[in-house]
Amino acid sequence: MAPAVKDYYEILGISKDASQDDIKKAFRKLARKYHPDLNPGDKTAEQKFKEINEAYGVLGDEKKRADYDRFGKTPFEGGGPWFEGARPDFGESFESGGFGDIFSDIFGAERSYGRYPRKGADMLMSIELSLEEAFTGITRPITLNRETPCRACNGSRAEASQTCDRCGGSGKIQMSKGFFRMSQSCPSCGGSGRKVTRVCKSCNGRGITLHTDTIKAKIPAGVDTGSIVKLRGMGGAGEAGGPAGDLRIEVTVRPHHVFTRKENDIYVDLPITFGEAALGAKIEVPTIDGKAVMTIPAGTQGGQKFKLSGKGFPSLRAAVRGNQYVIAKIIVPKDITAKAKDAIKEIETLYKEDPRKNLVNR
Repeated sequence: MAPAVKDYYEILGISKDASQDDIKKAFRKLARKYHPDLNPGDKTAEQKFKEINEAYGVLGDEKKRADYDRFGKTPFEGGGPWFEGARPDFGESFESGGFGDIFSDIFGAERSYGRYPRKGADMLMSIELSLEEAFTGITRPITLNRETPCRACNGSRAEASQTCDRCGGSGKIQMSKGFFRMSQSCPSCGGSGRKVTRVCKSCNGRGITLHTDTIKAKIPAGVDTGSIVKLRGMGGAGEAGGPAGDLRIEVTVRPHHVFTRKENDIYVDLPITFGEAALGAKIEVPTIDGKAVMTIPAGTQGGQKFKLSGKGFPSLRAAVRGNQYVIAKIIVPKDITAKAKDAIKEIETLYKEDPRKNLVNR
């Protein structure tokens, strides 16, 4: 007579509506109880351990559990997913807190992964530029305090060291308990492969020290207030041989007494006389990179805007420049001689237009 087929839910001692968390808790409890290495020579415990592993391999997987609830045990017979040559996915299990936690229970070890290389912290500082410096770009020396690998021990943390006798210099050890096998960072050397025999006195075994550095910061042409210039590898020291962090420089551009910047365009107010506005003239105009001559047409009105193409700021993203816009500002003199007054009155009589005709109520 064939032996009775045991139910996976019964094996784990749970109900059929148990949650995944309940299934995991039941498995952990039974795995600790029946693990062969905790019950040496006990064939009953070994068999029980195989059963609970088989049950958890199915019920612990949502899809397999659904198939099991629908079709029964038949599709999973043959030893279950952990046996007959199959192996568990330890990477996924550790992330989910399943078998990784059980390893901790069985081996009595914490889930420590050693000292892996880690990028250092980024640093942030600010710099203030004139508008002209922002236009041309500038290389400026900057002094800063930052953590760097200890120069006495080159970041090794040791004044003297030797090959780790536990891992043989590999930095890893193999842990094995019955069915379980796991590779982890060597706890003796922290995964470095070497054991410190005498701690570096300069850094007190940290591997990093605070150091004052003066570096040359290259600020590209076209930066504006709020721009961030990143200098790679100029931040805090990395850990366990990891790369240094980055230095981020936040730019502030001081206001200019002549020019106003809007994105990559420049605006300038150009004072002109009444005669220049009325008759037209060629006038020398300041630009951010020198002087230019532009023609003011006859009949120019106050506030009228003229464009000097390509006379603005360079773009940070493309090899183009913005424009400069010149705003005409007609200047009326305050001190007027009697002769000038007479001349102005005579000009007034020659006006053919009423400048306020559009203000008349209709």
